[in-house]
Amino acid sequence: MNSNQLKQLLSNMTREEKIGQMVQLAGEFYKEEDSENTGPMHEMNLSAEKMATIGSVLGISGAQTLIAIQKEHLAKSRLGIPLLFMADVIHGYRTIFPISLGMACAWDPDLIEESAAIAAKEAAVAGLHVTFAPMVDLVRDARWGRVMESTGEDPYLNQLYARAFVRGYQGKNLATDKLSIAACIKHFAGYGAPVAGREYNTVELSERTLRDMYLPAYQAGIDEGSKLVMTAFNSLDGVPATANKRLMRDILRKEFGFEGVLISDWAAVGEMIPHGIAENLKEAGKLAIEAGVDIEMMTGAYLNYLSELIDEGEIGETLIDEAVWRVLTLKNDLGLFEDPYRGANSAEEKAIVFSQEHREKAREMAEESMVLLKNKEQVLPLSIHQKVALIVPKGQAKDVLGAWSWKGQQNESVSLYEGLLQHIPKESIVLKTVADAQKEIKADWLADLTDVDIIVAVVGESSYMSGEGASRSKIKLPSEQIQLIKKLRTLDKPIVATLFNGRPLDLTDIIQDVDSILEAWFPGTEAGSAVANLLYGKKNPSGKLTMSFPKAVGQVPLYYNQDNTGRPLTALNQEDKFLSRYLDVDNSPLFPFGHGLSYTHFKYSPMEVTLTKSPTNQEDEVKIEVTITNNGKVAGTEVVQLYIRDKVGKVVRPIKELKKFKKVSLEPSESTVVAFNLNKLNFEYTHQDLSVSVESGEFDLMIGPNSEELEINTVYLTFKKSE
Repeated sequence: MNSNQLKQLLSNMTREEKIGQMVQLAGEFYKEEDSENTGPMHEMNLSAEKMATIGSVLGISGAQTLIAIQKEHLAKSRLGIPLLFMADVIHGYRTIFPISLGMACAWDPDLIEESAAIAAKEAAVAGLHVTFAPMVDLVRDARWGRVMESTGEDPYLNQLYARAFVRGYQGKNLATDKLSIAACIKHFAGYGAPVAGREYNTVELSERTLRDMYLPAYQAGIDEGSKLVMTAFNSLDGVPATANKRLMRDILRKEFGFEGVLISDWAAVGEMIPHGIAENLKEAGKLAIEAGVDIEMMTGAYLNYLSELIDEGEIGETLIDEAVWRVLTLKNDLGLFEDPYRGANSAEEKAIVFSQEHREKAREMAEESMVLLKNKEQVLPLSIHQKVALIVPKGQAKDVLGAWSWKGQQNESVSLYEGLLQHIPKESIVLKTVADAQKEIKADWLADLTDVDIIVAVVGESSYMSGEGASRSKIKLPSEQIQLIKKLRTLDKPIVATLFNGRPLDLTDIIQDVDSILEAWFPGTEAGSAVANLLYGKKNPSGKLTMSFPKAVGQVPLYYNQDNTGRPLTALNQEDKFLSRYLDVDNSPLFPFGHGLSYTHFKYSPMEVTLTKSPTNQEDEVKIEVTITNNGKVAGTEVVQLYIRDKVGKVVRPIKELKKFKKVSLEPSESTVVAFNLNKLNFEYTHQDLSVSVESGEFDLMIGPNSEELEINTVYLTFKKSE
């Protein structure tokens, strides 16, 4: 439709038809066994007439199913307005990629874009139009379960990944590319900073921290063209996001220029009542529509009270019109008026979904995402001539997909045992399982392991232990796993700990007892193949952490780009008690942001810094060069990281900030020059009055393989004062 036709459609709609477009129902409402007198339809006061006006459905898929639902809906819709089908396609549809936190550790936006495009392709042929992804919330607290959906603690990386996900899902042209789907940036805003790391908890952020650290990734995804944004569950500055006019109308709409659809999270409108800012569902609906929420997900406030609010003069019908216009525009952008069955195709679904090509890409992504945290005396890679003991928690051999894998099938995933069989014969593997409650490891159980050469122990979390609603006050390994490692250590065999988990963990209980640690995250469909390829050196690990690992849970929130204090702990004042420090653990992480080992070694030359003047404004620009050499015996890939520090600002500045990185692959003895260019924009920050600028002064430039092992070069840079 062209714009005039769309406007004509809007003008032809009754108020009830408009309100219906603003309502999203779960797929269970479209099951045959439900009726208008029982079940959820009764609870939401739905009638057959109202069902014919509904605008979107979530959580149901399958080409044949969705074609049938759409066909039946169009037959009942007076104006023939098609349904939107939405779902949580977070890190893959049926072919499951690593969790987002894992994918981020690849430090490769192009690979993330490719994974999103594959997820979109599978979802599109299954009839879906929208994914509730990417989640771009910045996170600093590993206690929070949804860190697994985030890409980490750094605002610069999160911006790059937000853009990559949106490009991957949406392709270049949604209307013509039927194998793309619309993206939904979530959760706006600050959802990743709940107090105490507790799910759905209050968020307390200063305006400057919100703007410098948390908002940039949302804005990046919006600037990339994300068609939807989802509100957060949390309150911010005392107001739940779904009712927060300042967030939604002033920042999202006016500042960021977002013109797409704003959708609530599941039942978030109704949650204003327990939040304590709405007395009832009617008042909650009023607050949500005034804040600019276009689609209400699953609480019935819009469906049952918007018309009444208009009649009472509490809201104007223009609020309804603007919301419905955005919903209709999204449907038009997807080409649904011309093709309401867009992309849904049973034959293509069978050919495309979970194809071998997609599984191979999932394996590659998993390999790139894994991080070698420790490798004492080069225990890894394994030799195919070694006899291996594989220790796996009972029932978790295929629990490798993570908590948000929706259509992923555990029975289709590759276990680590199956992965090892791709490299060595069955006779070379002693497979042992351990029950979660098995606190005693008996002598005869250990006796079976006396003739093995090396032990590979799978430890970490079950998928139930991370994800939404899975906050943890303790982020250690389960006690049974810790005791198991202690018992295995008595065998005096090298131990390789392979971690399957959804968050950074406190590994201090086992760090001295294991020789190597491979962080595999929840790697997805091809888990076992990818892990085995790294264990045997078919793939050299290259992943780097995008979230710090603590030495104790008492350190969290823990992040590399913390502000300095008036009493900082330094190498020169270690004995002083009256500093910003703990008495029982040092301030540093167990494994820092950016950390990740390789089977080879990279040498960094001293950095060379060149200052030049911008031809337009004569302000300083910086070029930093460093030569990287592969000094090892195998090919490898290094992520070269550039950080800065503004030594004196108008407000306290972080002790370091990632500004650029480059991923380089080198053969043995090969060298390459890595160059970075910085200008004024790379140094600007938010001031007390919320203006954004930077002052002339001294800056530290830092290059290295992670956020702690850095060469530092201090320069004085001249910038003009902002007017």
